Amino acid sequence: MTVSLTGSPDSALSSSLITISPMRRRHLRGVVAIEQQASSHPWSLGLFLGELRMPTSRSYVVALDRHVVVGFSGLMYTGDEGHITNIAVHPDYRRLGIAKRMLLGTMRQAVLQGLAAVTLEVRASNEAAQKLYQGFGFAPGGIRHKYYSDPREDALIMWAHDVNSTGYDQRLSGIEQASQQQARLGDQARLGDAE
Repeated sequence: MTVSLTGSPDSALSSSLITISPMRRRHLRGVVAIEQQASSHPWSLGLFLGELRMPTSRSYVVALDRHVVVGFSGLMYTGDEGHITNIAVHPDYRRLGIAKRMLLGTMRQAVLQGLAAVTLEVRASNEAAQKLYQGFGFAPGGIRHKYYSDPREDALIMWAHDVNSTGYDQRLSGIEQASQQQARLGDQARLGDAE
């Protein structure tokens, strides 16, 4: 399925123009379209609807370019542990810092829920995603052999521990400040190019 986006980004787009908001039913058409592009076994509309019906154990956000969904992220939690269920950005919007901003919001939610640890799986070959997760304190914790298909590949299991600590909150604040500074510099560069 091809996703048609109005207002597709140009090379000058900054992630500062993208808003991160709680996922709502009205966003699901865009979410499912991105999921179908990003996953070899995409979640269905019904599965996402079911997730949204569990607000006491799930938290989902979307990245919006005006009103168009360009990314999403999810967190499932039980007890003091969380699991990042998915994070995906539309191909036209990658490399703009959107995944970082969604992950920041997701991990802030983990802190608010009082979680001590959060885990996720990532393709063993996806070094860019692993680097992003490492910046949030995730470290390798194991391998799920042949977890992914199409193509068949192992998953690296990563964990972030002590997310309920002051040190982790400081880490998130540092990521947020650096992201804001990067967005300001990008905006200034674009303004300079426009003159």
